Amino acid sequence: MGNSIERKWYVVDANGKVLGRLASKVARILRGKHKPEYAPHIDVGDHVIVINAAGIVLTGKKASQKEMTRYSGYPGGLKRIKYEKLLKDKPEFVVEKAIKGMLPHTKLGRKMAKKLRVYAGPDHPHQAQKPEPLEID
Repeated sequence: MGNSIERKWYVVDANGKVLGRLASKVARILRGKHKPEYAPHIDVGDHVIVINAAGIVLTGKKASQKEMTRYSGYPGGLKRIKYEKLLKDKPEFVVEKAIKGMLPHTKLGRKMAKKLRVYAGPDHPHQAQKPEPLEID
């Protein structure tokens, strides 16, 4: 089944979309769960391009209260960054992190994550792959 997998390219507009809802639907496509030939041990997912990541929305007070933490391993090495600042500085990272968190945390999940491309603006360099627009509510 290795070479017979047909992979499509989809483009998703994230402008005005809620982060978690968008991430779960994109993760489903990357995983291949929308296909009849889906199997948990095989990567049958499609490629996804997310554009306008800067326009993503967090509901409620999440933007001001939710934090991304990083720990260096050293005493006092815990770094906390509010999502408000992350959305302003690195919107691509916020969307990528949400989607990757919904994929398996294994070799297979890392392979699936390579099929994701996120761009802050409306332009992407993948016109040659003829991506189909995918509407996510």
